[in-house]
Amino acid sequence: MRLLAAEDDTKIAGALKKGLEQEMFSVDVVHNGEEAFDLASVEPYDLLILDLMLPKLDGINVCKKLKAQNNPLPILMLTAKGELNDKILGLNSGADDYLTKPFAFEELLARIRALLRRPQNILGTKLTANNLELDTISYDVKRAEQKIELSKREFSLLEFLMRNKNRLVTKEQIIGHVWEYHSDILPNTVEQYIGYLRNKVDRPFTKLKPLIKTVRGFGYKIAEDAEE
Repeated sequence: MRLLAAEDDTKIAGALKKGLEQEMFSVDVVHNGEEAFDLASVEPYDLLILDLMLPKLDGINVCKKLKAQNNPLPILMLTAKGELNDKILGLNSGADDYLTKPFAFEELLARIRALLRRPQNILGTKLTANNLELDTISYDVKRAEQKIELSKREFSLLEFLMRNKNRLVTKEQIIGHVWEYHSDILPNTVEQYIGYLRNKVDRPFTKLKPLIKTVRGFGYKIAEDAEE
């Protein structure tokens, strides 16, 4: 899952990025509201963590502008202000949830996961495809009850494929959801990571149908009816 964090305090921003990346998220960080709005308008993020008091364009106006575009991106607003009126203002501007600083990282993580389970992400935290299972909370991956060890990037790629089960995704879509905005990623890097996944998810299970399917010239999918 790919997140955008808009936070002008560089220490907090760095801690958010580090902590969330350890939880298997891909995270881009910006430090003002104009950058937050510009990126959230064009990039395929799954959630925006938005500080209220941002330079250039504050969090309230970022929310309003995104909602005016009918952008469905879930927004978790962060602020040092804890008064009821500030919370109401943030929620009325289009934020989906509100968290007051200072906060425990565990609470932030719980709120992020709750937002990602809302109807636009109805698949929830346990994803399946035939006998393949992926848990986005524990980060366990199993096939036929056999545990599979994945790197952070492999896990993110598999999660994206499984959230789009039986749907074709292009290399460009994969890059947009699995890698950070400023990553210098080439299409053959996607092929390389698809190969890594096949070596762990398909090839060891010789008695089972492979699940990762290549549609040449178009992209990839996790297909429950996939064949050799």
